[in-house]
Amino acid sequence: MSDRAENGTEPGLVSDAVRDLEKQLRAEGARRWLRRGVIVALLVGAFVGFSAYRRATRPPPPARYTSEKVEQRDIIEQVQSTGSVKPLTEVQVGAQVSGRIVKVHVDFNSKVKKGDLLAEIDPTLYGAQVSQTGAQLKAAEASAKRAEARLTTAKSNLKRLTGLKVEGIATPADVEQAQGEHDVAEADLAASRAQISQIRAQLSGARTTLAYARIFSPIDGIVVNRAVDSGQTVAASFAAPVLFVIAQDLSKMQVLAEIDEADVGKIREQMKAEVVVDAFVGEKFDGTVTQVRFSPNNVQGVVTYSAVIEVANPELKLRPGMTATVTIKTREAKGKLAVRNAALRFRPLPEKDDEGKPKPVKPPPPLDPGKGRIYLVTGGAQGSETIEDRVVGVGITDGVWSELTDPAGLGAGTGVVVEQRDEKKQKRFGMF
Repeated sequence: MSDRAENGTEPGLVSDAVRDLEKQLRAEGARRWLRRGVIVALLVGAFVGFSAYRRATRPPPPARYTSEKVEQRDIIEQVQSTGSVKPLTEVQVGAQVSGRIVKVHVDFNSKVKKGDLLAEIDPTLYGAQVSQTGAQLKAAEASAKRAEARLTTAKSNLKRLTGLKVEGIATPADVEQAQGEHDVAEADLAASRAQISQIRAQLSGARTTLAYARIFSPIDGIVVNRAVDSGQTVAASFAAPVLFVIAQDLSKMQVLAEIDEADVGKIREQMKAEVVVDAFVGEKFDGTVTQVRFSPNNVQGVVTYSAVIEVANPELKLRPGMTATVTIKTREAKGKLAVRNAALRFRPLPEKDDEGKPKPVKPPPPLDPGKGRIYLVTGGAQGSETIEDRVVGVGITDGVWSELTDPAGLGAGTGVVVEQRDEKKQKRFGMF
């Protein structure tokens, strides 16, 4: 018996089993590919349906231009600057003589009256000069009295000899000698009197110098600065040192504001101003422009002009030296048609050709002074609107809005273009 007989398996049965297995495998593969095809078909259908839905429901393209409406409003033209707060009258009190300070009678914030004693310089040296000059004056006066007595004697002797000459008793030589003595005595008296005048002048100067050792207040006010203490030595050889600074009246202050040369032509005296300081946030102090100085201030090529703003300070809140922000109202227009400054600055972007290059555009004609050019949307579908320009009269501005002095047919609520959408930076809407 053969091996196949021994295994109990017939050759025909094996071949049938193999063929059945191959059929099963092919059927399973066909079903797998069928499932894959169905899945792919479903995905494609879903994708196509979603795309159709997106195309049907996506929003319209955004507007090509952004517009703002013309409004009827109040416009206030202002000039803003910064400056420092100062008293209206501020006096620097110095020393006219040198010496050691022996006593200081006032301190910071002391209220003083005109003529009040502020400080004293050691008067010993200057008092000695007064005493010395006084003694010299007394000596000169005594010398003048002696010269006067000699002149009196010489006059009497001359008169007596003149009479004796007439009688023939005195000789002409005696008379001439008496005349000479008289003239010398008269000259000595004149010299003594001149010396007295000179010494009196020196005495007056010494007394004045002694008086300078006592420093008095020249005005009524408040001591805002004291630069000296007792025992300190001051030297007034070349320039008078400043010992005290006295402000006359702190209830009225002034702000020295630096106005840019571009704005100085808008400012006039008696214009109203508002002053703000960092020490009182949210509080405004009313002021008035009292002076616009012609003298220029040139700092690193920047030219400004000083404007003096007088500010009431009844509560003494403002202090000298504070940094203040000043807002001056130069002009005002109430209830006028106004357009945003962005509309006056707007210029449309140039159109582009098929290659993406800007098309040549003829520039608009130049504007006359006091005129501005704005643009209005005239039609077209959203995203491809068309615009046209219109020239209007422009008045004052507050930096955001400008007055329309000649609205050229525009009314409140009219939309004017302020911005154009840049197509290069535009994001695509939808997936296709």
